[in-house]
Amino acid sequence: MTKHKMDTKELLKKVRKIEIKTRRLSDHIFGGEYHSTFKGRGMTFSEVRQYQYGDDVRNIDWNVTARYNEPYIKVFEEERELTMMLMADVSGSKFFGTKNQFKDEIVTEIAATLAFSATQNNDKIGLILFSDDIELYIPPKKGRSHVLRIIRELLEFKPKSKNTDIAEALKFLSNVMKKKAIVFVLSDFIADDYKQNLKIAAGRHDITGIRIYDKHEAAIPNLGMVQMEDEETGELMLVNTASKKVRLNYGKFYTEKVNYFKDTFTKSGAGAIDCRVDESYVKKLLGYFKRRG
Repeated sequence: MTKHKMDTKELLKKVRKIEIKTRRLSDHIFGGEYHSTFKGRGMTFSEVRQYQYGDDVRNIDWNVTARYNEPYIKVFEEERELTMMLMADVSGSKFFGTKNQFKDEIVTEIAATLAFSATQNNDKIGLILFSDDIELYIPPKKGRSHVLRIIRELLEFKPKSKNTDIAEALKFLSNVMKKKAIVFVLSDFIADDYKQNLKIAAGRHDITGIRIYDKHEAAIPNLGMVQMEDEETGELMLVNTASKKVRLNYGKFYTEKVNYFKDTFTKSGAGAIDCRVDESYVKKLLGYFKRRG
């Protein structure tokens, strides 16, 4: 059942709330981290500019700073402009009714934090919403109002399909993004067969998979006979959750998908982050940026 469309006032209130929270994070925490992780150092620099809050102190040009008596920072050639592409899975593959509002909001908050960090560094941000098809593509652009549009879509978008096809989404990415981009794929990664497409995409882009999951997804509780809807097909079926075999099979299926995600991303040279909805995504992202920076 689809939720009725949020009324505009309610939606704007939500967007604003997410903006306030995530902007604070990107201004004070992630802006500088994102910069040192993705912009790199040691390239040829072409000019200096005045130091701004959040800049990496390692890039200060001490000669110019001494001359003008205030901090100046080196601007590197490569630092000019990057493109961040956010890819969010909007399918119904969150098994056994665990697709909840909370999970969607965490996805939105992570995406918004990353987008504002990119904005702070004067980069463009694009969005791909996918199921087993490309549901929405917003080409990369700069600026706050563009990020707010992205947040709005993440909060309100109603997918046409409940199925998931990560391979298809990665293929689309490779087709639309010819120049190197920083890519974050947000999904529960209950999917497989995307190894080849990830390899191709990761060869050109800097890709990170963020697996967002709920602890209730990893195992089915023993509740006797339960009528369950397969979120992908919409089919209703009776499942005997009291059966140890049923629970074991599901556990095995779930573990296989998680391992496939970790293996595939690592072997393709992409990054992988696990983020449980009740854990702090701030800590997870920061730890990841610091390890890479």
